[in-house]
Amino acid sequence: MAPLRIYFDRLLDAVAPKVPRRELADEERLALVRRHGDFSLAYSTAVQKKLSYFSDGDGYIAFGTKMSRHFALGDPVADPADRPAYIKRFVEAAGRPWFVQIGADTAKVLAGLGYQVNRLGIDTRLLLPAHDFSGKRNETVRYSERWLTKKSFTLAEARGDILQDEIKQLSADWRKERIIKRWEMGFLNRRFSEELGADMRRFLLHSPEGRLLAILDFDPLFRDGKVIGYTTSFKRKQVDATPHAEIGLTKFAVDRFREEGISQVTLGLSPLLDIEPSGFAESDFWRNAFQRAYNSPWVNRSRFNLQGQAAFKRRFHGVEEPTYIAFRKGTFVEMLGLLRLIKAI
Repeated sequence: MAPLRIYFDRLLDAVAPKVPRRELADEERLALVRRHGDFSLAYSTAVQKKLSYFSDGDGYIAFGTKMSRHFALGDPVADPADRPAYIKRFVEAAGRPWFVQIGADTAKVLAGLGYQVNRLGIDTRLLLPAHDFSGKRNETVRYSERWLTKKSFTLAEARGDILQDEIKQLSADWRKERIIKRWEMGFLNRRFSEELGADMRRFLLHSPEGRLLAILDFDPLFRDGKVIGYTTSFKRKQVDATPHAEIGLTKFAVDRFREEGISQVTLGLSPLLDIEPSGFAESDFWRNAFQRAYNSPWVNRSRFNLQGQAAFKRRFHGVEEPTYIAFRKGTFVEMLGLLRLIKAI
């Protein structure tokens, strides 16, 4: 069945609009991210495999193709003043492309081009140094770190590519416990690596006996060549790790960033959370479908734990910023292509 599916994918991709692609070297993409990568997905668009790039050399739009449709990932990696022009040129070249996990500015441009714009979920932003985990509402977060310290767990930042064999094994053990074990989701996520990419940060939790229990990786956010923040990119933990592991390790990492003068940390997308009217022309059908999916016991049990992920991020009481998905028509077949691209089905 898989070879037949691949065969039909190739046929469909062959009839997709012919978008001019530019082969950007890894160094070129990272250089552009260091200048303009100020949103959560920016770094991932530069380092994720199997993406294509619409570019003039001064910026780019990353996109994937599935079932004859092109899907742009995130906002353009370009000077903010130039992003509307990139969007308009890409729309003209790509023939009704979708835009996935975009910010409000990109959504506004697309609405002006006749797109329907729906909410896709929430990205949680911790604004530093003001967000310092003080106050009653952050009491449980503080308690998790205190509990770990009191019980002689070790929280630390990894310096360089250390413990790669242990990290690889931890990730493999974690995969075995996922709802979907045979593959990792893609496009909105990238494949985990035990080796850190350029400018990434990694934090580790060890048990009192020295066993590696959890890891937490961050991608950098940039503006004008300077790191301004970090976004959570990967989390892995042993199935028998204490419930305090992930919470305490996240607090530990954010506190380190604050001490360094970093201005923000984003916790990444909570998919399909708070799907309310977007404020733009939108699809009522997909708004209702997203709401039903978030509330569906079957989806949360057998496909992806949407509610659990949202509940975890809300523990940190950050600023919740809507993210959007935009399309011309939003047909079921096009949505099927997106779901296959992100490997949700």
